[in-house]
Amino acid sequence: MMAKHEAGPSIALKKPRRGDIPRHELVFLWISRVFIWFVIALTLVPIWFVIEAAFNPTNAYFSLTLFPTHPSWANFHYLFAQTQFMLWVKNSVVIAGIVSVGQVVVTSLAAFSFSRLHFWGRKYGLMVLIIVQMFPNFLAIAAIYTVMAKLNLINDIWAYILILMGGSAFNIWLLKRYFDSIPRELDEAAYVDGANVWQRFTRVILPLSIPMLVVIFIFTLMGAFSEYILAGTILQTPDHYTLALGMYGMISGQFAKNWGDFAAAALLSAVPLAVTFGLLQRFIASGLMGGVKG
Repeated sequence: MMAKHEAGPSIALKKPRRGDIPRHELVFLWISRVFIWFVIALTLVPIWFVIEAAFNPTNAYFSLTLFPTHPSWANFHYLFAQTQFMLWVKNSVVIAGIVSVGQVVVTSLAAFSFSRLHFWGRKYGLMVLIIVQMFPNFLAIAAIYTVMAKLNLINDIWAYILILMGGSAFNIWLLKRYFDSIPRELDEAAYVDGANVWQRFTRVILPLSIPMLVVIFIFTLMGAFSEYILAGTILQTPDHYTLALGMYGMISGQFAKNWGDFAAAALLSAVPLAVTFGLLQRFIASGLMGGVKG
């Protein structure tokens, strides 16, 4: 007597067809797509103007043609041969890198203290920092310049780096929210195993917070790389110029409207940030999602 083999019911995922979607939802989807395409086009138009101006040897920022009539590398050649472009890039990369790493260290220590430790002023301390830093940086330019002048720190790159590292209240709040989403049972388990506060911070909390730390690193890097107001106040000699200061000098003079060179520099200056963002972009979504929950 042969036993019959009974196969369980199989569940097949059926791909929805266009006829299965209600007409009003289909119209809404197409409207959304057209709107997204329109926004993308608006975003790409100024980028195309920069690309066109970078390869336009007439040194004009706007042209009546969509493509340059006689494209050339003249603007790029002038940029490397007649300016200190590579020195500006070096200064910006060094400053942005040090500030970003320093922000991650300072922010993680402060956020861990507000999230896991108990001390006087913990409840309102972070809120006070955030309220103070809600005011734009340019409101404190006069005070910063006065202090730097009295300390003889004008045109000092390290003083400029120290000032940039001080604005981290929002990052502290963002990382604290991420730390709060990590179950405290993990801390308690590590405490039972004999781990002290520093070990819980470095071996439990930080490894679980890498996505958020990368987000803070990228945002700080972008802000420090393109910062201009404080740099223009503190850094005053060409050998200490950042990329923003050097590029502004190309078009700031009355007869120095080097728009082609400026466009070429703007195009090249996007490369370091684009490469960094491309390498680390997979951490951004998970980091931001973890920072807003809990």
